[in-house]
Amino acid sequence: MGFGHDARVGILCYRPFALWMLGYPDAAHADADQALKDAREIGHAATLLIALYYAPATYLLCGDYQAATAVINELLALAEEKASVQWKSAGMFVRSWLVALTGTAADAVVAITAGVSAYRSTGATAWTPSYLSYLAEAHAQLGQFDDAWRCIGEATAMIESTGERWWEADIYRRAGDIALMAPGRDAAKAQACFERALAVARRQQAKSWELRAAISVARLRRDQGKRDEARDLLAPVYGWFTEGFDTFDLKQAKVLLDELAA
Repeated sequence: MGFGHDARVGILCYRPFALWMLGYPDAAHADADQALKDAREIGHAATLLIALYYAPATYLLCGDYQAATAVINELLALAEEKASVQWKSAGMFVRSWLVALTGTAADAVVAITAGVSAYRSTGATAWTPSYLSYLAEAHAQLGQFDDAWRCIGEATAMIESTGERWWEADIYRRAGDIALMAPGRDAAKAQACFERALAVARRQQAKSWELRAAISVARLRRDQGKRDEARDLLAPVYGWFTEGFDTFDLKQAKVLLDELAA
């Protein structure tokens, strides 16, 4: 995907996501903004399309849903104008992520199923494991746990077969959340998933994924009455960050830490 785009913007499109993973959400957001600015100045449709596709990922990870919505709408409009089935499919794919974060679980199931199908029809597979994990969570919210675990299984199998491990930590974290949502609330399975998510994030030095996993572990320990353990795990991860305190994940971590300190 992205043949014919300007290589300078191609590099800038990938860098924001890497910066976010490493724990620099403000820098990631600024880089995504810059990639879009450069693509518009170049004035090359293929270059702008790839920038419009990748920028929303950073905005969504930072919790800036307004910016993501505007860029996704622009991507779909430009793809329609250029009669590009490939980029229209990509636009549907990334829009389904937005629906998963801002819509109902039922809407998410419909949107992600359609988005993944359209995206795969072009032969593309990148980032599909992440979308499958969002689909799994939506199924779980609807009580459809067989479908939820099927999606998690497909996502982890894709990780192993393709070697694409960008989202590995968060997929295991979501699996842990689903274990807690399931009938019987399997805390042991959830803990194992969360610990694996932490291990992967730490191995990758992916501080943003580590923070998300630490939040999930801290919530579980809080619910088990282990408030000190929860705080001792989460506080140093949160304390590592030097920026991004207005982003969704860091706000969640701060609220939880305040609760644990009360």
